[in-house]
Amino acid sequence: MLVVQLEFYDICSAHKIYNVVAKIKKNQMQGKNMVDEILCLSAQRGYTMYYRNCEESNVLSDIVVAHPISIAMIRTWPYVLVMDITYNMPLLEAVAMTLTGKNFTVATTFMCNEQATTYR
Repeated sequence: MLVVQLEFYDICSAHKIYNVVAKIKKNQMQGKNMVDEILCLSAQRGYTMYYRNCEESNVLSDIVVAHPISIAMIRTWPYVLVMDITYNMPLLEAVAMTLTGKNFTVATTFMCNEQATTYR
């Protein structure tokens, strides 16, 4: 664990705090890149994941992540499902609604593009 010792006269700016937090997170990743860390943490925490690699380059192209509780909830309330891709990047979010009108995220998908073949 990284411990930072600050003197009384040190002025902590948001930038310094951000840098310290970034160092701590990088040490926790133990040399893994961001994608490997996401896959590892998702598997450790019981998330359901589906991913697809690009056939030509064997690079990760799409990933779907769903929490086990979300899967159980969509099995209970499968009636309303909204899919939204209104972000600046191809990020698809599937949202459902309970009988009491509460929304919950079913799954989040990061896609390489928004072509029709990506949705299959």
